Amino acid sequence: MFTSINVILVLTLLSVLLSLGSSRMMALVKIMALQGAMVSFTGLLLEPHGSSGNIGLFFFQVMLLVKGALIPGLLYLAVTKVAIKREVEPIIGYHASLLTGLGLILLSVYITGRLRLTLPGDYALLLITAITTLGGGLFLMMSRTKAITQVIGYLMLENGIYLVGAALTKKTHNLYLVEFGILLDLLVGVMIMGIILHNINRTFDDVDTAYLEQLKD
Repeated sequence: MFTSINVILVLTLLSVLLSLGSSRMMALVKIMALQGAMVSFTGLLLEPHGSSGNIGLFFFQVMLLVKGALIPGLLYLAVTKVAIKREVEPIIGYHASLLTGLGLILLSVYITGRLRLTLPGDYALLLITAITTLGGGLFLMMSRTKAITQVIGYLMLENGIYLVGAALTKKTHNLYLVEFGILLDLLVGVMIMGIILHNINRTFDDVDTAYLEQLKD
């Protein structure tokens, strides 16, 4: 039977595939906002009812605000600032990227089975989703040339790391505390990224990281 957590995890998997197959920057930002919201809901739904009380609900609300609104909002401003609409020349094409995403799901199922962990059904699917999200973020960072897309891949990688932690620990309350520390680093990183992108765009009239090879002493 499909539970709420299953729906959330399936939507997260779909967000990974959509991000690998999308060339439009604004679409990627919206996908990351959706994924951030889904990841935030995951911790809340895995927490036994009433076990975390108001503190757990507060952590969830802050995570949802940061992952689902604040970070995507900063990405939106960065995309608007540099006026980049799409990734034109990815290192790996979009059809191949989609096939890679499907391969990552199969690989995640295999890895989860080989780990031989005693996990309830929901947690097994969570680990599969976590490994897929982690691998999808890493792949996005390596297969795209635009700096913004690479930052989005990094954010997806962080979502995967959080989901791995959620799958392997029942201390969801403590996991929120760790996630807060990571989120602070991410916020600073995204803000710095906006400044760097502005400078790259002003210097090279583009934010393709391949142009950085032209830098010389």
